[in-house]
Amino acid sequence: MSIVLVDTNIVSYLYKQDSRSALYKPHMLGYEVAISLMTVAELLQWAAFRNWGLPRVQHLEATITTKYTILPIDVDTCRWWASVRAQRFSQGLPISPQDAWVAATALQYGLKLITHNPDDFRQIPDLHVITETQ
Repeated sequence: MSIVLVDTNIVSYLYKQDSRSALYKPHMLGYEVAISLMTVAELLQWAAFRNWGLPRVQHLEATITTKYTILPIDVDTCRWWASVRAQRFSQGLPISPQDAWVAATALQYGLKLITHNPDDFRQIPDLHVITETQ
């Protein structure tokens, strides 16, 4: 089975059962759905900022670990991250460290990235972005 990487916003839409999740579900059919370690961190940060209680955080963690393959970060991922950040900054297109980790994960593993925020990932060579935005 092929793998596709989903951005944090897509996981959030799916978790909250946001209507936008329906736009992206067809792109995940027949694929193993993976997330970056950065997505896990962002989701847990979201819960911490909102002062979720332990049961709700445990539910989020259970959802993350049962529905998604969490791709590890290693030295190769760090090289990709550095390259993405340097390339974007040299073009005058800053990228957040979080988005750079997601892009680096997709590039390292050669995966398509599904996101609702394609502008965060524009002009990154060899990154294949799937989106449903206009």
